[in-house]
Amino acid sequence: MDDKLKEACGVFGIYGHREDVARVTFFGLFALQHRGQESAGIVTSDGSRLAVHKSMGQVAQVFTEDDLHSLPGHIAIGHTRYSTTGSSKIFNAQPVVVDGQIALGHNGNLTNAAILREELLSEGYVFRGTSDSEMIAHLFNSGPGRDQAERIRLAMRRLIGAFSIVALTKNALYALRDPLGVRPLCLGKLSGSWVVASESCALDTIEAQFIREIEPGEIVKIDDGGVESFPPTSESRRALCMFEYIYFARPDSIINDRLVHQARMSMGRALAREHPADADIVIGVPDSGTPAAIGYAEESGIPFREGLVKNRYIGRTFIQPEQRLRDIGISLKYNPLPEVLADKSVAVVDDSIVRGSTTKPIVSLLRRGGAREVHVRIHAPPMVYPCYLGLDTARRNELIAAKKTIDEIREFIGADSLGYLSLDNLMDAIRDNHGKLCQGCFTGQYPVPVQLEFDKLTLETR
Repeated sequence: MDDKLKEACGVFGIYGHREDVARVTFFGLFALQHRGQESAGIVTSDGSRLAVHKSMGQVAQVFTEDDLHSLPGHIAIGHTRYSTTGSSKIFNAQPVVVDGQIALGHNGNLTNAAILREELLSEGYVFRGTSDSEMIAHLFNSGPGRDQAERIRLAMRRLIGAFSIVALTKNALYALRDPLGVRPLCLGKLSGSWVVASESCALDTIEAQFIREIEPGEIVKIDDGGVESFPPTSESRRALCMFEYIYFARPDSIINDRLVHQARMSMGRALAREHPADADIVIGVPDSGTPAAIGYAEESGIPFREGLVKNRYIGRTFIQPEQRLRDIGISLKYNPLPEVLADKSVAVVDDSIVRGSTTKPIVSLLRRGGAREVHVRIHAPPMVYPCYLGLDTARRNELIAAKKTIDEIREFIGADSLGYLSLDNLMDAIRDNHGKLCQGCFTGQYPVPVQLEFDKLTLETR
């Protein structure tokens, strides 16, 4: 039913809020729900034991008041998952708990997961699930090192790819990012407690103060002594995922000192300059296309209108639509406003085209709503290559831009015109210095070696 890129995961952690850490974590995860909707979990520690509750489903479905009351302690971590390595099954739900000693929540994807798993199996490690996150938890728990921080530091040397991680032991909270900084992670403070989260919007939700982003390659330890930072031992290339700005992150989050909403509006302005449209109105595909559509309208002088209404609850049920509704799936998610669209030439702004299986019915929907012309504008370059660093994209032979020219894509989706934002203009809009963002999806130049045949079920088929 949906051709959108599938989100990464959301992680959250808190230390020292001695009244109801589980409840604070619940609301932190609730704010990060957009990053993953398959499963959710919370682990707490009271200094002597770990308590865990996790299940399949979204945050509001997984936890009840009784569940939260069963999670005592003054330390907590939480996770909301979209599967990128390992299937969407309860045995892969996070946080992962190993030997009752350490719990871990992971946002990202290891590109050496298959090789690392074989190494760990040969070393005698036993796995309950098929996620790369369980491998990391085992290394953190029983790898070499004099103490927990050193075990984490030494384990990081064996990990290749993307990982923003929260972990807890019985008496400490840890947060760390891979040396590339592919996925975001930030530090905040709440009434004497320390908080970490994938995005700053989670801090806003619980009224915590944003302190700073955790640096790529940095390990942060939080315990009764406060916050201790273990900076990276050497500088490395930075490669934050551009799709955090384009699509994944909430517009009210701040990443690298840049409000995501402002970055998306800048993309829209650049898109209007690069690909103007002879249109009567500008609309966005809700929700991620809306800020860019506003920027496009402001730059072009064409009025912005709401032409599509989104049913925001379509993805929030386990009840599958019957076949007839599945066949018209896009109509379950969006409804056109004929009074706005009637006899108009419409510029419609969206964040990406993956397979084309969503954009094509959206164009048809707008025409059925009365649009005279439909000009599609995408505030990102064509996606020609898959992601191997924590996003569940299609295989390359499923990506429409890998098989068709832009004019062939335009013909396939049924648009009167089609324009993509160029890579240079995208990076200018993000205000990157052309050296700190991952461009793999657009250029095939990945910041780390990748296994081109690897998909999220590879560890299970092995």
